[in-house]
Amino acid sequence: MRLGSTFALSLRSLSRNKMRSFLTMLGIIIGVAAVIAMVSIGQGAKAAIEARISALGSNLIIIFPGTRTRGGVRTGWGSTITLTASDARAIEREIPGVYMAAPSVRTGAQVVFGNQNWFTAVYGTIPAYQIVREWNLAEGRYFNDQELAGGAKVAVLGKSVVDNLFAGVSPLGQIIRIKRMPFRVVGVLAPKGRSGWGRDRDDSVWIPLTTMQRKIMGITHVTHMSVAAVDGQVLPQVEQGINQLLRARHRIPTGKENDFSVRNVADIAEAASASSRVMTLLLAGIASVSLIVGGIGIMNIMLVSVTERTREIGIRLAVGARGKDIRLQFLVEAVVLSLVGGFIGMVMGVVASRLISILAGWPTLISSDSIVLALAFSAAVGIFFGFYPASKAAGLDPVQALRYE
Repeated sequence: MRLGSTFALSLRSLSRNKMRSFLTMLGIIIGVAAVIAMVSIGQGAKAAIEARISALGSNLIIIFPGTRTRGGVRTGWGSTITLTASDARAIEREIPGVYMAAPSVRTGAQVVFGNQNWFTAVYGTIPAYQIVREWNLAEGRYFNDQELAGGAKVAVLGKSVVDNLFAGVSPLGQIIRIKRMPFRVVGVLAPKGRSGWGRDRDDSVWIPLTTMQRKIMGITHVTHMSVAAVDGQVLPQVEQGINQLLRARHRIPTGKENDFSVRNVADIAEAASASSRVMTLLLAGIASVSLIVGGIGIMNIMLVSVTERTREIGIRLAVGARGKDIRLQFLVEAVVLSLVGGFIGMVMGVVASRLISILAGWPTLISSDSIVLALAFSAAVGIFFGFYPASKAAGLDPVQALRYE
C-alpha cells in the first residue's frame, strides 16, 4: 500500500470519532505548549541575566579588599583597608594587557536639591571609570582630570536620582548637597537598569575620587577597583598578573592568603549562563512530562481502536493486506495525532509565551530550536507509543479477527 493511500485512510479513520481524536491530542497539545512556554521563559531569563552582566563592562576585572581575622572570627571580603589609588596606577602601568584601571570609593548619603531629598549611593572615582564601565552620557559631561586633581565639587547623576530630585527640571548646572556639601551637576549618565543582583545601577551619584577621599570621608584608601583588559583573550593573564603584583606591593609572604579579592566578570557571566541553562533544562524536563502523558493517552486510544476495528482488520488481511500494511496504517494514525496536536500546541505555546511576557512582565525568548525540538519530540512520542498498538493490530490472526464480534 502506498504511503499516500495509507495517510488518507488514517485520516478517514480518525475523523469517524472527532471528539475522541481531539481529546487524545489534548495531552500532546498541552505538552508541546508547555515545553515551548517553559523553554522561552528559561531562555528569556538567561538573555536578561547575560545582558545585565555584560552591562557591567566587557573584559572587566573587579578588585575588592580582602578579609581579616580577629580573635578567630573572619570578617569577610571588603573588611580590610588594603587597596589604594596607587595600586590601580601600578596595575595600569606594569601589567601587560591592561587597558585602564579605575579606583573607586563607595558610600551612602542623603542628596538634597531644593526641598527634595533622596538617599543614594555616592561613588568617588576617576574619569577613566566611565570608559572602563562603558557607561555613556545622556547629557552634559563627565568630570575631567583637572577637576580630579583639584578636588572639585562636581557631580554626575544616575537617571533614578534625576527622576527623584528634578521633576521637570534640567539638572545640569544645578547645585545639590551631599552630606551638606554643595556640588554642581555637570552630567547625567544614560540609564543601565538593574544589575544581575537586582540593584538599581542608575540610583547613584559620581564625584571625583579626591573630593570623596579628602572632603567627604577623610580617607586615603579605596573600596574597590575596576580594571579593563584590552580584550577577552588576555583576561586570565591579566588576572594572574594582578594577583602577583598586588601580593608583591602588599608584601604578602608565600603561603599567606591574599588581602584582596580579584573577580573576573567573564567568570561571573559564565556561571550565570550555566545556572540559566540548568534552569531551562529543568523547566523543559518538567513540561516534557505532559508529552509523555499525552503519548500514553495515544497508546490507550490506539489499543481501544484496534479492539473496535478487529473485524475490519480481519477483512483487510483476508483480501490480501499484509501485516506491515496494517502496522503502517495504525502507526501513521498515531503520528498524525501527535503532529496535529504538536502544531496546535506550538501555536498555543507561542501565544502563551507572549501573554506571560505582557501580563507578568517576565522576559521570554522564543527560539526556533525550541519549536523544532518540541515538534520532533511530539512525533517521536507518537511513533514510540503507537508502535505497540500497531504491532498488535498487524499480528492479529485473520480467522480469529473475522469471527470477532
